[in-house]
Amino acid sequence: MNATRLKTLGLNIKAERTRKNLSQENLSELIQVSMQTISQIEQGKQTPSVFIIFDISNVLGISMEELFKGIE
Repeated sequence: MNATRLKTLGLNIKAERTRKNLSQENLSELIQVSMQTISQIEQGKQTPSVFIIFDISNVLGISMEELFKGIE
């Protein structure tokens, strides 16, 4: 993934997480990754695996497609 795509994905995840009133810590506990991992993903500094994206979408109650909106 290029930097722009990673940044957009991270912003989409952060927006949905805050809409659901979840902290990075809460989300990290629910999907069993470190809070640092969530932070790095949201900042566009780490490429998440498809399994992490799947887990995030399930916890947030949205489709994986929603997390990729705005990414070409």
